[in-house]
Amino acid sequence: MSISEETLESEPSYKNLHNKHRGELAELAFMRKAASRGFAVSKPWGDCERYDFVVRVGKLFWRVQVKSVRAKAPQRPHYCLVTTNSHKIPYSSEDIDFLVAYVFPEDAWYVFPATVVENRKTLCINPNSKRTRLEKFREAWKLMEQTDVAQNTEQSGVEQTAIEQTCTEPK
Repeated sequence: MSISEETLESEPSYKNLHNKHRGELAELAFMRKAASRGFAVSKPWGDCERYDFVVRVGKLFWRVQVKSVRAKAPQRPHYCLVTTNSHKIPYSSEDIDFLVAYVFPEDAWYVFPATVVENRKTLCINPNSKRTRLEKFREAWKLMEQTDVAQNTEQSGVEQTAIEQTCTEPK
């Protein structure tokens, strides 16, 4: 039995999914999107890493955290993207190299370097607005192909080639 676009449309909407299920759906969509761009995607075993994926682009390896958002903030024109882990701790460039966000209603991807989300608990995304500074990160997959991102990341205290394989206890 094959899965067609019609089958997918008849499935329950992302709005009805539990956060964990929606996150898993966003991760699957990320793997497909990244692989379609020619990136090699690896998933660490278990849930103890601060990142969801290791993505190889040529000779570059990136730690990527995937987040998603399903609805606009109440009474607001924007989506509020939570940029913390499950313990409400913001990500840093020591944890990840990129935070990639999927906005379900817009079918839009945002590729944020870690330095953009570092020490922030949320980001306000307003798709198609020319006035927001974050719109330049929409579909910014080319950032993962640039070595100067690696140099900027190194300047902020992260060694790009070292991907730590440690599992820390939650606080």
